Amino acid sequence: MNRIFQASSSFLSRGIRSFTSQVPRRLKTMSMKSIGKSRMALGMAGLCVGASALTYHQTYAQQQTESDEEKSESESIQVFLSSEDGSPMDLSSMKVFSGTANLPLSTEIAKHLGVDLGKLQIKTYADGEIGINVHENVRGKDIYIIQPTCPPGVNDNLMELILLVSTMRRASARKITAVIPYFGYARQDRKMQSRVPISAADVCRLLEAMGVDRVVAVDLHCGQIQGFFGPRTPCDNLEGSVVALPHFAGLDLKSENTIVASPDAGGVHRAKHFRDRLKKHHGVDAGLAMIIKQRLRANAIERMDLVGNVEGCDVILVDDMIDTAGTLTKAASELHARGARRVYAYATHGLFNGPAVSRIQSSDIDQVVVCDTVPLSTNAKQCDKIKQISIGKLLSEAIVRIHFKQSVSALFSK
Repeated sequence: MNRIFQASSSFLSRGIRSFTSQVPRRLKTMSMKSIGKSRMALGMAGLCVGASALTYHQTYAQQQTESDEEKSESESIQVFLSSEDGSPMDLSSMKVFSGTANLPLSTEIAKHLGVDLGKLQIKTYADGEIGINVHENVRGKDIYIIQPTCPPGVNDNLMELILLVSTMRRASARKITAVIPYFGYARQDRKMQSRVPISAADVCRLLEAMGVDRVVAVDLHCGQIQGFFGPRTPCDNLEGSVVALPHFAGLDLKSENTIVASPDAGGVHRAKHFRDRLKKHHGVDAGLAMIIKQRLRANAIERMDLVGNVEGCDVILVDDMIDTAGTLTKAASELHARGARRVYAYATHGLFNGPAVSRIQSSDIDQVVVCDTVPLSTNAKQCDKIKQISIGKLLSEAIVRIHFKQSVSALFSK
């Protein structure tokens, strides 16, 4: 503030000296009163300049304070939007579009990226067909389409994704990345009997045929699904558990009486990975258990056998998805029968189809934690045992790393 007034005074003094030195000799006979009046006028002008500078300074300071407040609010979610040397990254060549399957998640991802969702119109005609119209130029742009192929309306969501990719390709987009938080048909990844399709592979081929350049998924039911895409279409399989670990670390779990369990033999690797991360990042050295289930048919279990000791322990059941919750609730009952103290469950994808919510509500499970890869139904939102955690920041960071050709795996080595 003082510097502003000093600069104004110095400027005026120099002006007065210059003015008086250039006054003709005959004007120097002016009365001292006239010169005093001139100096007073110039002084008033100086005060006006100083007042204007003060007003500008106050306004600027207020705007700067408001700007700092806004910056502090967004700094935590956009801190990754800078290069290694600290300079901001240019996202002008990127456009993010969303289908209708999970608009809240898409909106959150766009917020973390600091961009607006692309303008498009998706409508359903009277005969059930889907119509798409993109309302902005995408020529030469890198396009990211966020669309999980999840229930309700798995087939509609899949068709919508296919048409979105086709639309962008026909509109001369430079590169198209499909962000599929929940990959529908992923459980049909092999032939369990004769004369059945490998639907997961067929979905991958459909997306490739439409012209997708890259796919980003979260906790695929089977990691080998990445191999269903050809070598020209990379598929990144993100680990959703990294967003859930801080929640479980805050439950006051102790290493000596915490067990991470898999509800089936096929998920032991997933449970072991969850346990290792819990130890590495949060210092909880949990044990490992496994439940072996024997099915009568799909969504029908005949019996369960526990491998491991859970007596007096807090158990975290880890799976990739919860469908009808039959496996989950039966596993929780088995664990309680074996002496477990508390039973928690984590799954990346919470489908909660059929009687899932009522089964969870009446089960021995203390809490079920899922990510928001699939939007919750009204019943699931009202269930006090179900907690949903956002995966938007993880997906936005993955998009930034892909866009600037940085390592995606570095997200999980922190």
